[in-house]
Amino acid sequence: MKRIVLVGGGSGGHFYPLIAVAEMLKNESQGQNCELFYFGPEPYDLEALRQNEITFVSCPAGKQRKYFSVRNFFDIFKTLYGVIIAIVKLYKIYPDVIFSKGSYTSVPVTLAGFILRIPIVIHESDTKPGNANKLASHFARYIAISFDDTATYFPKEKTALTGIPVRTSFTKTLTNPLQILGIRDEKPLLFVTGGSQGAQRLNDLVLESLDTLLPAFTVLHQTGIDNEANVEASAASLITDSNILENYFVKGTLTGGEMNAAISGAALIVSRAGTGTIFEIALKGKPSILIPIPEAISHDQKTNAYAYARSGACSVLEEHNITEGLLASEITRIMGDQSTYDAMSQAALSFAKKDATVTIAHTLNEITNEHT
Repeated sequence: MKRIVLVGGGSGGHFYPLIAVAEMLKNESQGQNCELFYFGPEPYDLEALRQNEITFVSCPAGKQRKYFSVRNFFDIFKTLYGVIIAIVKLYKIYPDVIFSKGSYTSVPVTLAGFILRIPIVIHESDTKPGNANKLASHFARYIAISFDDTATYFPKEKTALTGIPVRTSFTKTLTNPLQILGIRDEKPLLFVTGGSQGAQRLNDLVLESLDTLLPAFTVLHQTGIDNEANVEASAASLITDSNILENYFVKGTLTGGEMNAAISGAALIVSRAGTGTIFEIALKGKPSILIPIPEAISHDQKTNAYAYARSGACSVLEEHNITEGLLASEITRIMGDQSTYDAMSQAALSFAKKDATVTIAHTLNEITNEHT
C-alpha cells in the first residue's frame, strides 16, 4: 500500500497544485493501492478532497504574521503542539513520502516528518521562497521550483525547475470555450480576474474603464463572490446604454472548468499576479497585463510579476501608479499591435512548463517504490 501525505494550505495557490498532483498520482497508480492524506487545520476544499479520495487529517498550526501581533507569540505554542499531533498521526499512517506546498500549515508536518525520517518533497511557487519552505529545504529530499530565480535560495544538487502543477480540468483543450461561458464571439474577449476572493481595487479600475472597453471588447469580469452584486449595480449605473452593457459579464467565482474556458477563450487577460494564475495563462499562450498586490500586503506577487515580465509575456502595472485611463490605454496598445501581441503570446508559451504535474507525481512515485 502506497501512502502519500499532502500538506500546504491557507490559499488556493497552495492547495490546488496539491490536488493536481493527487489527480496525477491516482492516474499513475493505474489500479495499484495508493492512499492519499491531506494534513492541515482545515480541509480548505472538502469537495475537492472527496472527489480525489483524499483523507483529511486535522493538524493544528500557528501562523507567524509579517507584522507585529500578540498572536505571533501564542501561535509559536500552537505550532509546537501541532508538531506533537503530527508526529502521532504520521506515526499511525507512516507514509512513504510527504509532499509539501509550504505555508504555515505545513511547518508542523514537515518537522514531524523530519523527526520520523520520512522523505519530504517540497514545491515553491514564488520567486522568493516563504519561511516554511526555507526551513523544510534543509531536510527535503527534492525541491521543485517554478522560477529560475528561486534556485539561488536552495541547494543546487536537490533543486529542479518544474513549473507549477495544474489540475486536469484546466489542461483540457476546448473546442468552443465561449459557448461554455454563454458568451457570444462577436468581439474579442477580455478576461479580468482578481483571484478567488476578487480584488476591490482591480474591480474599481475595470469599472472606470468600461465606457472605453465595452464598445470594442466583450469583458468577462471575475469579481470575487462578495463583490459580485455591487460590481453589477455599479456597472448598470455607469453604463446606461443597454446594448453596450450586454458585452459585460460579471461572475463572482469560476469553477476550474469555467476558468479553463475563460483563459482559453480570452484574447487578453488582466489579472493579479498569483503564481498559479500566471502559469495557467502561460500554458494557454495568452498575452496578459498583471497588476500585483501591493508589496506592503504581499511581496510575492510583485517579484512574480516582474520575473514573468522579463520573459516578454506580460505587461506589469503597479496599482499605485495606475492613473485614470491607463489600464484601458495599455489594453488598447497590446490589442492594437499585432507584432506585440504575437510576441507576448509566443513568450508565454515558451515560459510555460507543461510537465510539472507529471514530473512531481513521478518523483513521489519513485520514492514510494523504494518502500514496496
